[in-house]
Amino acid sequence: MSTRYAYLGPRGTFTEAALQAALRASGEDAGSELVASPTVGAALDAVRRGDARGAMVPLENSVEGSVSATLDELAFGAPLVIVRETQLPVTFELLARPGTELTDVRRVATHPHAEAQCRGWLAEHLPGARVLPASSTAAAAAAVADPAGTYDAAIAAPLAGAVYGLRSLASGIGDNTSAETRFVLVARPCEPAPATGADKTSLVLVIGQDHPGALLEILTEFAVRGINLTRIESRPTGGGIGDYFFSVDAEGHIDEARVGEALIGLHRICADVRYLGSYPRADGARPQLRRGVSDVEYAQAQAWLARIRDGRA
Repeated sequence: MSTRYAYLGPRGTFTEAALQAALRASGEDAGSELVASPTVGAALDAVRRGDARGAMVPLENSVEGSVSATLDELAFGAPLVIVRETQLPVTFELLARPGTELTDVRRVATHPHAEAQCRGWLAEHLPGARVLPASSTAAAAAAVADPAGTYDAAIAAPLAGAVYGLRSLASGIGDNTSAETRFVLVARPCEPAPATGADKTSLVLVIGQDHPGALLEILTEFAVRGINLTRIESRPTGGGIGDYFFSVDAEGHIDEARVGEALIGLHRICADVRYLGSYPRADGARPQLRRGVSDVEYAQAQAWLARIRDGRA
């Protein structure tokens, strides 16, 4: 029996490539069914309904920044947790139907983010071409594959060329060769995988009524325990101007003492704390812990306090 995973479609997107890479790494690719979803929300709702075991969605891009649709979908609705992250290099190709040459290209379809990341190449190699927006790079490739379509070429992921039978006229056309996108595999709430020593914990923090020092209070809970934040940003709750929540990625795992204590502290001072999972870092980087924040030192401090309370100190 196959295991179903949803992803932000259509077929041929970078998200599909990220899901394929994640399933290969975990050995789940052979028996898994991959189902394209039209939006991030639809992919996540498939998990909430139980129609899919997990959903792969984009979270942030090193050039364009965070994907607001994903941040908002994870912050509201029935809770979900991140169980894995994958970082994928963003490599764009100019794809066309067989028989098309670079000199034939006059109309190029692509997603606006992809156009922004290939602007320099387009100015140099296709200065007279008109670039037209598509809902995704894969949708652009599908439109070019249609013989009745009006596009000559698409800027898309290499996977899209194989999916839609297109020929690559140029590869590696992105202006930033180090660009990458971070994707997350999301599931229904479950016990996190054991800590690896190179983990992240993701949270949504709602401050409630705004007041001086509100953000400082949140940051202090992390700072005093030696927890580094790899990402923090504010998003509107929809409740009115000035009403925000914070989306946070922190180094460490919920099973580690310093992270667990930070969550307890945040629960005391925030109007709401949504736990979005503890999972292995894609880059495998381990945090550099300062003196006093390791699990051993937390245990020693707890034992010292117990002796004082028992009158044994």
